[in-house]
Parts: sequence; C-alpha cells; structure tokens
Amino acid sequence: MIKKIRIFLALGLVVAGSLVLVPLQILSMKTGWWPETFILKIWHRLIIRALGMRIHVKGTLSDKRPLLVASNHISWTDIMVLGSFADVKFIARADMEGWPLIGMLSKLQRTVFIERERKRSSSDQASEIASRMAKGDAMVLFAEGSTGDGNMVLPFKSTLFGAASMAISEGAAEQVFIQPVAIAYTRLHGVPLGRRHRPLAAWIGDEDLMPHLKVLLAEGALDVEVHFGEAIAFSKGSNRKETSKLMESQVREMMQAALADPRPSR
Repeated sequence: MIKKIRIFLALGLVVAGSLVLVPLQILSMKTGWWPETFILKIWHRLIIRALGMRIHVKGTLSDKRPLLVASNHISWTDIMVLGSFADVKFIARADMEGWPLIGMLSKLQRTVFIERERKRSSSDQASEIASRMAKGDAMVLFAEGSTGDGNMVLPFKSTLFGAASMAISEGAAEQVFIQPVAIAYTRLHGVPLGRRHRPLAAWIGDEDLMPHLKVLLAEGALDVEVHFGEAIAFSKGSNRKETSKLMESQVREMMQAALADPRPSR
C-alpha cells in the first residue's frame, strides 16, 4: 500500500510540474527569455525528486568548448541525472523520440536523435552534432551505444566519436575537447548496492519503460554518483579509436571507484 501511495504521489508531482514547466520551456525556446537549460534543469530536478534519487557529484563539467561528453549509460534516468545540474544537451537513440513524456522532453531540449543502424544517415547526424558543438553546446554522448547493468562499462564504439572528427574536418573547430563522465547507482535507502542488486536501476535493451518506471517510483531513495574526468583535446591528428579506448578506460576506472567506495547518503 505504501509503495502504491508513493507511486501515485510521485506521478502527480511530475504531471503537475510538467503542466507548468512545458509551456514555459516552449515560451523560452521562442523568446529566449531564459537560458535554454534553465527550465529544463528544474524539470529534471522535479523528476529526480519524484524518483527519490540523491545525486553526488565529483568534479565539474569542463568549461572548454567545443565539448563532447563521453559517458557510460545505465538507464533513461541518466539524462535526468546529468540534466538536473549540468548545462548539457544529449545525443539519444532515434526511438526515444516517440516515447511518452521522455520523447517530448527530449525534443524540448533539442536532443539529437541518431539511427545507429542506418549508415546513410550517420553522416548527416554527425554533421548536426558537430555544428551544435561548434555553436557552444556541450553534447553528451552515451558512448557504449547501449545500456549496461550498472556493474560494468561496455566497450565504447569509436564510430560514435565521428562528430568530433567531422567538426574539425568541416572547419567548424580546430580541436574538440572530449570529457569522460562516469555514472554509478550506488545505494538504495542508504544501503550500498551489491553486484546482484545494481541492475535494479538499469534499463536494459528492449525492456518496457512503464514497468521499470513503476519499480523506481515504488522503491525510491537511490543514490547516484557522477564523476567528471579531465577533458582532453581531440585534433586533426588524433586517432578516433585510441581516443575511444582512452575514454572507455577512464570512465571504467571512475565508475569502479564510485562502486567500491560509495559516498554516504545525506
């Protein structure tokens, strides 16, 4: 009964907040009255609050531009976690565009949707990402190309770093900075999550969204750690595969550090 009440109250909070914030974001996009991410941050924080999540951040988003943020990916909630405190835009898989609520939010923050299976469209998508970075947007790339179970980092796909190469080859920038970021879900109700229970936060493959959302709303009180590494310069002579492996290694190291010694809840 308590879990059902929690779900009802959390959904009510999200719906009520969205009825106010969505029109404000549309107005902001048309008028430029506020910075693009101002209303979005409030919206993301609202969802994080409804889910009962607590975020612990180590390091900061780099102020260097153009910036591509290379992150691991565990759940759809990763977007809310990062978007609740960082001025970033996202690169997401194409099918998310049609999701209820999440798809609408993604469009309102000018997410770039990519179709990884269609090679013909990859050049146009990379060009759009490169253009957005050149204009100053910090773009978040979930470089595994899929979601993991929260215990390990999957291999990074070097092809997804093509936007960095294109930004340079098209003359939009002389170099692009790439910053590694690790996301780890570490505690539930203040108790460290072990390997067996970390997949609770994960949203993997073709799993339906609503059942996973209900589980998160019912449980609540998840602690999330976000660790920022140092941004590196990617220039004309840089090797995309080597850069991908370096980012993967650094993200894996930061994630394992967060899981091995999770910060206490506050």
